[in-house]
Amino acid sequence: MNLHVALRVAVLTASIMVASAAIRADDAISEPDLYRTEDYRASVPQTLRGARVLTTAEAEAIWREKRGVFIDVMPRPPKPANLPPDTIWRDKPRHNIPGSIWLVDTGYGKLAAATENYLRDGLHQASQGNRDALLVIYCEAKCWMSWNAAKRALSYGYRQVAWFPDGTDGWEQAGFPLVDAQPVPR
Repeated sequence: MNLHVALRVAVLTASIMVASAAIRADDAISEPDLYRTEDYRASVPQTLRGARVLTTAEAEAIWREKRGVFIDVMPRPPKPANLPPDTIWRDKPRHNIPGSIWLVDTGYGKLAAATENYLRDGLHQASQGNRDALLVIYCEAKCWMSWNAAKRALSYGYRQVAWFPDGTDGWEQAGFPLVDAQPVPR
């Protein structure tokens, strides 16, 4: 083997090893004992103890067959406190999976009592009080908000919690419809 070919093989082998290590590192994200409280837009674990983890195809099948309630937990940025009084504020539009219930700001690692009550009440209404109702909880890809909210739903005694980690990003990439959304009032 000449030196040029050997060098190309070595570079290719090194590239494959680096890519494999990056994939394994992403796969190796472990579940925290409690909730994620920072860096919410980061790689997430592949699991959530007690919950079913859905692919986009599985989520679409549940949605199409109307077998579950879809819960969007994406936060909404608040109006900046230092805006001049005459400034018109427009919330950033949110597009979610048709038929979803948007329980805004409920995926943070630490929730104020009022926000936790809002989540509990929202899940109760969405499930019609049935702890065995299938709840599909999502936000966006690589977002810990949905992981946290799904874990909370499990802690409230819901037995059929499905976490959809690809969220609206995966849904849109698959070509499925999104609709304008408004959060459930607090």
